[in-house]
Amino acid sequence: MSASDESVDSGATPGDETTDSKTYGGVLGAFPYAIRQSNSRLFRSYVLVGGAVATILVFAFALSLVRVIGETVGTTATLSFSRSFVIVVGMVVVAPILAPVLLVARRHRRRVGDDVRYDRRLAASGYLFLAALYVGLIPTVPAEFQTEGGAVVGFLYGLPAAVGLAIPALAGAGIYVVHRVSR
Repeated sequence: MSASDESVDSGATPGDETTDSKTYGGVLGAFPYAIRQSNSRLFRSYVLVGGAVATILVFAFALSLVRVIGETVGTTATLSFSRSFVIVVGMVVVAPILAPVLLVARRHRRRVGDDVRYDRRLAASGYLFLAALYVGLIPTVPAEFQTEGGAVVGFLYGLPAAVGLAIPALAGAGIYVVHRVSR
């Protein structure tokens, strides 16, 4: 049965998003769907900003994977493990950026009505994760690449690198908590 046959059988017309249960296909389709369905301007802005940041990070991790593959060709299995590590780190960084968009799109697809507060809360938690990701990078900068900054940047440079990893991890967990509490 083709996609057009399914829409005829379900009573939906092509392009009728309110009656079609399959309103988007995958991650890329969730972005325009979430923008169309949400009435929150904050969330719509997050869809655009989060999508742009996620796209840039995916390209950056893809380029770093190419570099790591080039540097580890013909080496031991231990060094080729770093290829997998780059992929895992990329997924751990990009997944929380995509999560608010996917959660809101899923909620709008499954429920009738609009909960603007849920959309706003997830957008705020997504923006908080982006800020935490940026702030979390500062303590992980090696000493030879650190530049003079204000008192806040100096304080962040002085923190252990593990704190730089914990800041985005807590913000990512915050996205999950906001989703669970707001359900």
